[in-house]
Amino acid sequence: MSCQALDELKQQIPLLDYLQAHDWQPARQLSRGRWMGLCPLHSDHKPSFLVDPGKSLFYCYGCGRGGDVIRFAELYHQVKFPQALALLHQWRGLAPLLHEAASFYRMQLHRHGEAIAYLHQRGVRSPELIEHMRIGYAPGGGCLRRWLTQLGYPLPALLQAGLVTAVGYDAYTRRIVFPLEGNLYGRSLSALAPPHRFLPGAKGGLYAWEQVRRYPEVILVEGLFDYAVLWQAGFYNVTCAMGQAAQWLARRLRERGVNARRISLPDGHDPNSFFVQDGDARQFQSLLEAALP
Repeated sequence: MSCQALDELKQQIPLLDYLQAHDWQPARQLSRGRWMGLCPLHSDHKPSFLVDPGKSLFYCYGCGRGGDVIRFAELYHQVKFPQALALLHQWRGLAPLLHEAASFYRMQLHRHGEAIAYLHQRGVRSPELIEHMRIGYAPGGGCLRRWLTQLGYPLPALLQAGLVTAVGYDAYTRRIVFPLEGNLYGRSLSALAPPHRFLPGAKGGLYAWEQVRRYPEVILVEGLFDYAVLWQAGFYNVTCAMGQAAQWLARRLRERGVNARRISLPDGHDPNSFFVQDGDARQFQSLLEAALP
């Protein structure tokens, strides 16, 4: 890839936009339009991560790493230069569209009482949690299609992304929506529709892994609502096995020499139902400490 092509890629993907799309939030503004916040590359307790949007460069005074958006993608995703370029090219094409769709769904959440009622039924009540997971709601019909086409996205792009069906309706109808890395997960409110739905493309991986992989111990669960109630209860070292069975993944980890223990919940419970039915953080911590290999 030529130097000119690299420069064009970096111009097309402003560093600050890429950081914020990966949940980085500035803590305070400095002079000359620069920003300071917590470093997403290591466990940072006070803002040490400097971003200069004008130069599209970053530097962390804590871990000593810095560079442009390509270097950030290398470090953040723990990949080499060619893989970082591939990720950035993919993000440039799909991410803005999915970002706009997720933003639209987030605007709809508090406009539909059935969505809030369903979240409360599943134990999701904290505004901080809803903001953290960027939870939205898809009412259906053609409202998303109309919104995105008004923003200038052509209908073929919406069809290719799987956001719109072949007959022109929104693909997600009456679903709670969770943005993922390169996808959207929709959980149906209706018992007449399949409960789980993803857009075409990759749906595996570990949810919010980039945020939790620096913890010495990680809690692995199977569903996003399991993740939600644990995070809400203060267990921030939690991740979710998207598109995989957590028990199968735990077995694979043990085979590779990673210490994995199984938390025994009361009969018939998963983490979500445990907290919905009056379980609390202290009780779960006791179960965590009693976990067996």
